Amino acid sequence: MGLRSKALGIVLGAGAAGVTLALAFGAGCGGRAAHSAATKLPATEAQSLRAPQAFSSIGDKKERSRALFLEASRVMLHPRCVNCHPAGDSPTQGDDFQVHDPPVARGPADQGVPGLECTSCHQDRNVELARVPGAPKWHLAPKVMAWQGRTPRSLCEQLKDPARNGGKSLAELIEHSAHDELVGWGWKPGSGRVPAPGTQAEFGALVAAWVKDGAECPREESQP
Repeated sequence: MGLRSKALGIVLGAGAAGVTLALAFGAGCGGRAAHSAATKLPATEAQSLRAPQAFSSIGDKKERSRALFLEASRVMLHPRCVNCHPAGDSPTQGDDFQVHDPPVARGPADQGVPGLECTSCHQDRNVELARVPGAPKWHLAPKVMAWQGRTPRSLCEQLKDPARNGGKSLAELIEHSAHDELVGWGWKPGSGRVPAPGTQAEFGALVAAWVKDGAECPREESQP
């Protein structure tokens, strides 16, 4: 190899090493930053929710908004909510999304079919003796509002789209999350059912904080 070739090889080798170092350093910094943001959040029980204040240590507003949504998604993707937001034409039940028993269909208005409407069995409150859940205006969410099989990111994008969220603005989503009675059933499901984590007030506060910080959606791979 000539002198010029050797010199070129040294330069290229140094350049490659520099790229490798830069990538390694960048990955290391990114890894530390992500790890740091995660470790700043206090530990929480499966049936609890972190309050919005717990996310104040995340300085980047967009990242904080994403983290807030991930926490709120623990409620929205819980069986108490997803069972009434099915992707198919029938609701599911239980913590493992079993087919509804007895078999029922959503019908043209998401309230069952003539002769077997949702309210044929479900009243405006739980019937403990028969273990039949109930709340005011018991019905299925329209199929366009299905949450079954969603990732937190796809759920977030859906909630921000009025065509897929029941025509609601972000302000109306906050109100719906915090005060709707059918949503509130998720925390008082009765008959030994596991409630959604936290409380409805805590959930509403998380949604409000998410919107306040820009209503950012988490990355596709992110999980709560």
